Amino acid sequence: MSYYPMNVKLQGRCCAVIGGGNVAERKTLSLLAAGAKVTVVSPALTEKLAGLARAGHITWIAREYTAGDVQNCFVVICATGDPAVNSQAAKEAREGGSLVNVADNPGLSDFHVPSAITRGDLMLTVSTAGKSPAMARRLKEELGGRYGPEYGRYLEIVAKVRREMKEQLPTSQDREQFWRDTFDENVLTLLRLGKMDEAEERIQNAVSSTGIKP
Repeated sequence: MSYYPMNVKLQGRCCAVIGGGNVAERKTLSLLAAGAKVTVVSPALTEKLAGLARAGHITWIAREYTAGDVQNCFVVICATGDPAVNSQAAKEAREGGSLVNVADNPGLSDFHVPSAITRGDLMLTVSTAGKSPAMARRLKEELGGRYGPEYGRYLEIVAKVRREMKEQLPTSQDREQFWRDTFDENVLTLLRLGKMDEAEERIQNAVSSTGIKP
């Protein structure tokens, strides 16, 4: 089965996690990091989840899952460790129009959460469609070693220049050619070596050649 890759905006959206163990904790933390409003349904929580509940960062329904718990949720993650409960919650959530992820059953999931690294606004993800989390983790580690925080800092420079380029270069073809000429293997090499100043100088020189004030 083929999946459609996309990044979803969860800021302010209601999401639910069924379960309170270690897997549920990881899922909850990733949802919170994306700005979601998270409700956790479980009779017990990990220490970290309990702390989040006490601080008001999550809503805790302190009991086993029952029908109606996932109404009006944009995303529902089922991570109880009980296949029957996960299946029941997934069925109800899907019927209600929610996107569903079942931690222990990729076949019941509408989406899979990829392994990800972030460098500022740069996000690199790896997915095996749930078939090999170990491989995904290994590839994530390799990407993390190759792409350091300097890529996130460089992206901030690029974003500023890109806005200026839209005003100065009239067509998308012109802008595309500029970035092909600017963001080349030499720049990538400088970034990999952590030579931010030199990488930044290259793009500023390219900007100057267009007549744009950096």
